[in-house]
Amino acid sequence: MNLKHLFEPSVLDKFDRPGPRYTSYPTALEFHQDFYHDDFLNACRTSPNQDLSLYIHVPFCHSLCYYCACNKVVTRHQDKAERYLDHLIQEIHVRSQGFKDHRVIQIHLGGGTPTFLQDEQLHNLLKVLRHHFRFSDDVEISIEIDPRQFATQRIDALAEMGFNRISIGVQDTDDRVQQAINRTQSTEHIAGLVARAKQVGMAGVNLDLIYGLPFQTEQTFGRTLSDALAMDVARISLFSYAHLPQRFAAQRKIPEQHLPGPGQKLELMRLAMQTLTDAGYVMIGMDHFAKPDDELAIAQGQGRLQRNFQGYTTLYEADLLGLGVSSISHVNDCFSQNHKQLKDYYQQVNDSGHGLCKGLKLTQDDTIRGFVIRELMCNLHVNKAVVNQRFDINFDDYFSAELEALQPFVDDALVEKDGWHVVIQPRARLLVRRICMLFDAYLSDPLKAKRFSQVI
Repeated sequence: MNLKHLFEPSVLDKFDRPGPRYTSYPTALEFHQDFYHDDFLNACRTSPNQDLSLYIHVPFCHSLCYYCACNKVVTRHQDKAERYLDHLIQEIHVRSQGFKDHRVIQIHLGGGTPTFLQDEQLHNLLKVLRHHFRFSDDVEISIEIDPRQFATQRIDALAEMGFNRISIGVQDTDDRVQQAINRTQSTEHIAGLVARAKQVGMAGVNLDLIYGLPFQTEQTFGRTLSDALAMDVARISLFSYAHLPQRFAAQRKIPEQHLPGPGQKLELMRLAMQTLTDAGYVMIGMDHFAKPDDELAIAQGQGRLQRNFQGYTTLYEADLLGLGVSSISHVNDCFSQNHKQLKDYYQQVNDSGHGLCKGLKLTQDDTIRGFVIRELMCNLHVNKAVVNQRFDINFDDYFSAELEALQPFVDDALVEKDGWHVVIQPRARLLVRRICMLFDAYLSDPLKAKRFSQVI
């Protein structure tokens, strides 16, 4: 598959600017503290959904990765996990009361490093979840793994608990790059984890890779890609490193002069996309790759791929309940988020049994725009007739200003629009975030866009 048409410098330079990744619309930056617990409870009571996805945030890490922008607590004190679990279980007990009629079809443990928890702690956590929620027979249970602190035999323990998907943070396999980001790990050990996961019957293994890290070159990153392909996993996530040291203190440990320049970073991206698609992976959205028989690839081919706070998914219609510090929920027509700091989360759970800090009730306009943005982000086109019927509007009238703003993209043959469709052309695939920004009512203030990373 020739991807040269995606990397036309004149086109990318013309339209590149900071913008959201649209794991939600509106984005989490629009959440506010005038959203209350009663708003959340009402969303639970009135939700038409019967399926539920659970996200559980475990913030602890044994060591600091300099590139990381996640909500984490770096500690070597294992006893901190016990205190956290005590509060998490309190929250599970209270929150489960609002989902008695739901069926859990997916659970994801993220972080931080969820495998900071010992096997007995993970076992007890799942036991609590099974006690308080009704699980489907084919529930998907996934967990993120830091291979540096994870022995191969623990794969067997995870499988016995019911985990059937794992995601392993590889990032890069080059020694110099690993040292620069303070994440040295054995590629052979990671390959052993992948092999063992397949042996015990886990349905899906995902590897995370990052381009744009210090000291990366096309030669070194090419070796990383070869290492990843040799493991023959179901999915590979390819993320762009966003250097924002003013927001994330850990990134100040990475000297800017050690990072690839914009042109070199673009070449790393091109190399990765070309290598992975040549190896038979299907490009999912803008930053995921999956084998053709994977459910994400199938959903994209059928035009039903969706996107939520966890990335690309086939389960958007399920309510999403976030548990733990900083976790985000999407229940019915409301977004909400727990406190980001442990002390605040602990205090809120002690006082009220939940960790809610802020949120947002979607307006009808939010819902309409969110649908259009998800269609563009996931399926690269919008069927106006579907939008008209679903929301009882006239697309051309409702989005007259947005359609006019699309004209420069139309003039450059990046977008095609007619009486019934808006279609992002293949050569504009890397600009999908930029195109979606035209439908974002919250970006009318140009300064707001500067809070995000570059779209390329």
